[in-house]
Amino acid sequence: MSFSKFTIKDYVLIKKDWESLREAARRRCRSDEELAVVEQAYEFANTAHRNVRRRSGEPYMLHPIDVAKIVVSEIGLGYKSIAAALLHDVVEDTDTTVEDLRNIFGDKIALLVDGLTKIKTVLDNEDRKGTPVESLQAENLKRILLTLNDDVRVVLIKLADRLHNCRTIEFMPEHKRDKILSETMFIFIPLAHRLGLYTIKSEMENIWLRYKEPDAYKEISDRISRNVALRDKEIDEFIAPIEGALKRADISFRIIKRIKTPYSIWFKMRNKNVPFEQIYDLYAVRIIFDSNAGNVDAERQLAFRIYTILTGLYRSHPGRTRDWISSPKSNGYEALHCTLMSRAGIWIEVQIRSQRMDDIAERGIAAHWAYKNEGFISESDSSMDRWLAKVQEILVSPDVNSMELLDMVHKDLVTTDIVVFTPKGDQRTIQAGATVLDFAYLIHSHIGNTAIAAKVNMKLVPLSQVLHSGDQVEIITASNGRPKLEWLKFLQTRHAKNVVMDYFRANRPQFIESGRRLYEERLEALGIEPSKTLLRAFLEYIQVSDKDELFFRTGLGIIGPEVFRTVAGTGKYKQVREGMYVLAPCCRPIPGDPVIGFKRDDGSIMVHKKSCPEAERLASRYGNRVVVTEFSEERGGDFGVRVSLRGLDRLGLVNELTGYISFTMGINMTEINITSKDGVMEGYIELQVQDRHNLEVMLAGLQKIDGVQSVVRTDIQQK
Repeated sequence: MSFSKFTIKDYVLIKKDWESLREAARRRCRSDEELAVVEQAYEFANTAHRNVRRRSGEPYMLHPIDVAKIVVSEIGLGYKSIAAALLHDVVEDTDTTVEDLRNIFGDKIALLVDGLTKIKTVLDNEDRKGTPVESLQAENLKRILLTLNDDVRVVLIKLADRLHNCRTIEFMPEHKRDKILSETMFIFIPLAHRLGLYTIKSEMENIWLRYKEPDAYKEISDRISRNVALRDKEIDEFIAPIEGALKRADISFRIIKRIKTPYSIWFKMRNKNVPFEQIYDLYAVRIIFDSNAGNVDAERQLAFRIYTILTGLYRSHPGRTRDWISSPKSNGYEALHCTLMSRAGIWIEVQIRSQRMDDIAERGIAAHWAYKNEGFISESDSSMDRWLAKVQEILVSPDVNSMELLDMVHKDLVTTDIVVFTPKGDQRTIQAGATVLDFAYLIHSHIGNTAIAAKVNMKLVPLSQVLHSGDQVEIITASNGRPKLEWLKFLQTRHAKNVVMDYFRANRPQFIESGRRLYEERLEALGIEPSKTLLRAFLEYIQVSDKDELFFRTGLGIIGPEVFRTVAGTGKYKQVREGMYVLAPCCRPIPGDPVIGFKRDDGSIMVHKKSCPEAERLASRYGNRVVVTEFSEERGGDFGVRVSLRGLDRLGLVNELTGYISFTMGINMTEINITSKDGVMEGYIELQVQDRHNLEVMLAGLQKIDGVQSVVRTDIQQK
């Protein structure tokens, strides 16, 4: 922030922005008295922030006004939340106290501002003396989550604040920008997802991509624009018969065209290792229908009636129908999805929603509870309440180390749930990827401890069997059954892992000793001398403060060899000296990649790709260690990358691929793994390149070889 006297132009700008907010607030307020409170909050904040400017040079007052606009227009909150958004920075940035606000605006608005101020304090003051950074970050997240139980509106306003900060992040210095964006990806985007704020989540994801992977963002955005220009008429031709059929069925509706976002395309390309051309659900059509019956059953019947009409017009993709109406997502999302083949030969996803479902999908928990308060009950109510109760359980659990909190809740935020059934048909919700044994512990700790096998859908399966939505599970126990160490290798839920670990804590000294020996043996195998600095790196990585707990978990088998390779940097840790760059083994950046650096205790800088999940985790914790790196092609040398390929096999194809890489490009290959089955060639090649430009030229050349359908850069798996 800076201070300089406002000009007439500044005052005009503020007034114009305020008038826009006032109009939106007027439509939301139920009376002139409520609107008067919003107006009073504006006048108070405008006076408090007079002559204060943001980094962009604009009047600071534009920020709280724009946050309040998001609160009312994109989240749909009421007058108290609008007022709190306008006032959210006055306690932190001026001499105003919470008590001052209480005297003027009443308890509720004062409490909302107080909650927002406390969140801002822990987010901004990461270098507070006497407080370890990791503990501060745990306090940060805990403060945010506690407000979910105090008043969820605090978190919703904070999300609006974070969204506006992301919209104006170009004015931040790079190291600060990286810290904010990583924190946004690690905490706020998953939080927006869990609270059902799809629009806010998507915008923050796209801003993240624009700055973390600018080349990918620009390329994908450009390809979307070109594709839309070519396909727009075809989409309209696809919609026309649908409109006609729904009108003939006397259904009140509206149709919206939607294009997949750059981030969602990039995420799918990276995770599925597919090129842009193989993103088949690039287009979506949303049908929003009106239901005047006032109950969920009538909505469902109408949604499936519309589905029947659609599949009568177009061929449906059998593997891409999603019924989120019968079993809503844990964030309250309800819709019926299907993917249809247009007459132009392209797959188009169709989302079928009632107006209520659309409100909840776009504005999340605020709309969800508004409908609930109006007596429009749906089965998704309990799923949201269950999740909030689960968060509360984690926060008050006495066995949670403060440094484990961030990872634990982050995992919970990004984990999706599935529905499974007991032998009697009772429905239970458990996280996706959970095993039969996780389910046993969900039922009761004693059932988990004595489990020996299970039946899933009447078939005998091992305890490590991964569950799928709709499975019916019967646990088989034995009176002499006991937990086994190998269970820790496949259990997925925190509760189940903790129960098993607690069982073995009776023999903790023996496991500590065996873990200590394993620790030393694994470092020796990597050619690394034990040191206090390295020990601290391990404690930071696994988020424990006690070395005995590190050795205990190593002895149990929870911390395996792959963790040692990650933390120790595949042997590079011993080579570090002041100012030296160390390439992160988890993402293996090459010159030309957008990178982020973290200063370590020994003075070295660990370099990650900006989009690396581990970099996001580190930046969300240790914002004070983020540095702008000078990692570039000037370093010289060759860097390892993996290229994954897929195509139609033919005689000589592999020779042509390797010949192009070796002789045309002059690039050294270190490993080739290509197989052919039923005429399809796929596999990978690991090679050494000079920089990203060198890699991209090679990829473009490989793509032109006859038979090659896709060629993409993928992560090298640690060995």
